[in-house]
Amino acid sequence: MPEPAVMTPAAAAPSLNAARWTGFLTIIIREYSRIVRIWGQTLVPSAVTAILYFVIFGSLIGRRVGQMDGFDYMQYIAPGLIMMSVITNSYGNSVSSFFGAKFGKHVEELLVSPLPNWIIVGGYAAGGLLRGLMVGAVVTLVSLVFARLPVHHLGLIIAAVLLTSLIFSLGGFINAVFAKNFDQVNWIPAFILTPLTYFGGVFYSVSMLPPWARALSHVNPILHMVNAFRYGFLGISDVSVLGAFGLMVALAIVLFLVALNLMNRGVGIRD
Repeated sequence: MPEPAVMTPAAAAPSLNAARWTGFLTIIIREYSRIVRIWGQTLVPSAVTAILYFVIFGSLIGRRVGQMDGFDYMQYIAPGLIMMSVITNSYGNSVSSFFGAKFGKHVEELLVSPLPNWIIVGGYAAGGLLRGLMVGAVVTLVSLVFARLPVHHLGLIIAAVLLTSLIFSLGGFINAVFAKNFDQVNWIPAFILTPLTYFGGVFYSVSMLPPWARALSHVNPILHMVNAFRYGFLGISDVSVLGAFGLMVALAIVLFLVALNLMNRGVGIRD
């Protein structure tokens, strides 16, 4: 009678890696399906909001403002509006999706699966990043209707939007881990994220501010993200572009480690 085959560690490793990769892709595909299925809630609102900003701020108010740092006002605010939509949607996707998994009690399926926590965190972060990029592309198309956007450095544009989307996707995941109800899901976007975004140089140059306000603005990380993205299009920035990318890389690493630590400790999940 032949003896049963025994899987060696060398053969088990590829099988485990394949299972992990499949799990990671499954989370992303599920997030993509969710985004596309409710496109009226995930993609359309940002396009409508961008149109309103361009009509009200860009056209009506922009005529009185004139040029900003040598560019037409619509051109100046376009990168900021794109980045604002990326920030809010990346954050919103992760926080709503993972909190929904907690609320619906199907997060337990992930926890009992062979997926390590870093795969789970990475999958939800990638889902938020995907929505941020999709909405960013839609708002970019809207922007091109109202303003001509030159491309100063394509690589910096891509790097800035990827890092920013990843950062706020991870931030939304952390918010979802701690949240115990829907009020706590909406608290940070309403009272922290929105003010930081509006004071992040989307509609103005910080060079227009008095010295104390300018110094205070530089503490706002969104200012650095918006300016790094704007530099990729227009070649102008109120901050050091190299410093902005250094800050974004550091934030992405720190937030990923924080999210992973919370998952390993079971915070908000096994309480």
